[in-house]
Amino acid sequence: MLLPSRAKYRKSHRLRGSFKGVAKGGSKVSFGSYGLKSMEIREISSRQIEAARRVLAHHIQRVGKIWIRIFPHKPITAKAAEVPMGSGKGTVDRYTVLVKPGTMLFEMDGIDEKTARTALKLAGFKLPVKTKFVSAKDL
Repeated sequence: MLLPSRAKYRKSHRLRGSFKGVAKGGSKVSFGSYGLKSMEIREISSRQIEAARRVLAHHIQRVGKIWIRIFPHKPITAKAAEVPMGSGKGTVDRYTVLVKPGTMLFEMDGIDEKTARTALKLAGFKLPVKTKFVSAKDL
């Protein structure tokens, strides 16, 4: 799983209400020939990214290259079940990344388009966002 090696602050605010708009950067296919693009706003956890990466690696069978274009750097806290109100913020439960519509999630290169399309479609099923297959030659 992807985790930050160190952080300036251990816990952070959620900022759920202020997250809107479309991606400003990271919306083009930069490294590979094919990509998986986000179509909605959502938090993606490091476990979901790892599940999608494993599907990609399994489907292409060590041919070609995969780039993960997002990194989960935001800590999300949670309290244990049936804990009374008060006594501070909970411990860090997981790390997530906030994605906007247009954010490139994964890129691939070194394989044919049909294989890339099916692999990225299968990876998209593991993610909580609607995704779209894009090609570098289409842009």
